[in-house]
Amino acid sequence: MPAPEHSDDERERCVTGIDAIDHILNGGVPRGNTVLISGSVGTGKTSICIEFLVRGALNGENSLYLSVTEPTDKLLMNVIPFDFFDDKLVRQGKLQFVDLPKIYDKLGIDKEDLDFDQTRLLADTIAGIVEEQKIRRLVLDSVTSVCYRIREQERIRDFLLRLGTVLSAKGCTTLLVSEIRSSEDGYSQWGVEEALADGVIVTGNLERRGDLLRTLQIVKMRGTTHSRAKYVLDLTTSGVLLVPLLKGGSVASGG
Repeated sequence: MPAPEHSDDERERCVTGIDAIDHILNGGVPRGNTVLISGSVGTGKTSICIEFLVRGALNGENSLYLSVTEPTDKLLMNVIPFDFFDDKLVRQGKLQFVDLPKIYDKLGIDKEDLDFDQTRLLADTIAGIVEEQKIRRLVLDSVTSVCYRIREQERIRDFLLRLGTVLSAKGCTTLLVSEIRSSEDGYSQWGVEEALADGVIVTGNLERRGDLLRTLQIVKMRGTTHSRAKYVLDLTTSGVLLVPLLKGGSVASGG
């Protein structure tokens, strides 16, 4: 889902508000990128996504969380303990939580295997919401669940390309949550998502001296240079904290 061509220095940045990630990415995610955030259960994906949206809303950017499996009222309860959360963001509509199954119902999509027309209708509907609400930050949690309903790789590719191209053109920076098992190779269930995404952020677990540590690594990010070092991920009420797992680390160019 390539964004418009600019040099790394010229690309406008979407400052995530998570200081360590912004530092790794030399100022933030390039505006309009679609980023896959991939990991197994309990590795911090949702917390990263929520902080990304809340920080954006605090900075005046309309932010939207599309949830497939977890009810939005439960998600909202998980946001409240964060020190940086302000409930007026929800009241003012700067931070929105929407259950994607309600969109399915509204569109009359009631079967598990979406055809091409339904797949494109879903992509166009999400893009329409982004345009109407002037959304600048979007989370889809999870893209894995949506792809299970699309099933066929060609349709998945069409959905992701169609959605990503439109969102990029609108300057909307998007996080797609990918659910994988810890034993799996690759960063997605279908293998299509990671190939089409502009960026891939991987969360995981690492056992060290009897402790189970969460980890984070930025594998790719188009439009910027970045470290590919692995970091220890700590989830606190003040937000996501990262500490280098090892000293040093290579620097990768975006692509």
